[in-house]
Amino acid sequence: MTATTAVQVPAPSAVLELLKPITWFPPMWAFACGVVSSGLPLGPRWPVVVAGILLCGPLLVATSQVVNDWFDRHVDAINEPDRPIPSGRIPGRWGLYLAVLWTAMSLALASQLGEWVFGAAAVGLVLAWLYSAPPVRLKQNGWWGNAACAITYEGFAWFTGAAVMIGGLPDWRIVTLAFLYSAGAHGIMTLNDFKSIEGDIRTGVRSLPVQLGVHSAARLACIVMAVPQVMVIALLLAWDRPIQAAIVTTVLIAQGLLAVRFLRDPIGKATWFSGLGVTLYVAGMMTSAVALAAFGAPA
Repeated sequence: MTATTAVQVPAPSAVLELLKPITWFPPMWAFACGVVSSGLPLGPRWPVVVAGILLCGPLLVATSQVVNDWFDRHVDAINEPDRPIPSGRIPGRWGLYLAVLWTAMSLALASQLGEWVFGAAAVGLVLAWLYSAPPVRLKQNGWWGNAACAITYEGFAWFTGAAVMIGGLPDWRIVTLAFLYSAGAHGIMTLNDFKSIEGDIRTGVRSLPVQLGVHSAARLACIVMAVPQVMVIALLLAWDRPIQAAIVTTVLIAQGLLAVRFLRDPIGKATWFSGLGVTLYVAGMMTSAVALAAFGAPA
């Protein structure tokens, strides 16, 4: 009986694998952009910054990963049987229990960081569940699923970083750039869909490459990434930030040169373009955050 009971408890290593630490970086980076854009020194605020980083990565994003794996467990049992849930390393209904537990912990921590942070976290968690859970399953449609990921991974995380520092609603310019970079991240999410086209077709997932075709989706991804950055450049110039505008322009031109190669072979070069293009994209995010610093700090 004791041995049987022990088997039913997931090992810490399996839980960590389920939480997917590699996925935590994008929102943690966006959170850092929010912190920088606030224009305030860390000083005595470093404990809430650490708490915010834990919230955005190991809690909120990890929750979305557990929820997704739980509701995809039947498909994963066919396509990726070595994952923690289908392999049995996360036994029984532990996947669901962990999803609920991580949701509760996320809300508990967010509630200590101010009403705006709590609100953003709550909306992000709702989207995380709607993304994977039936009957909605936003992930079934590339337009809605990618939008949910983009706004939570980039926009809400950036907003949270600034709100934690300021202790309230950030300046409208911070919110605007967070939104624009979220919109561009929709294209980044589309890049991730090129590696799973065959599986998406077989399982009925209507990703954008499935809906629009490979080349049309590739062009759309590039346009969706580029247009918000053009708007960011225009705003930086309007706000008298020519140096940062020039840097973001250079970043955008470099992305464009990479995109030319990607568009010739979207399936073969999607991962390559995602790695290099997204690195440039997030560099532009931080550059823009630096430009906003003077506006974020309250008088």
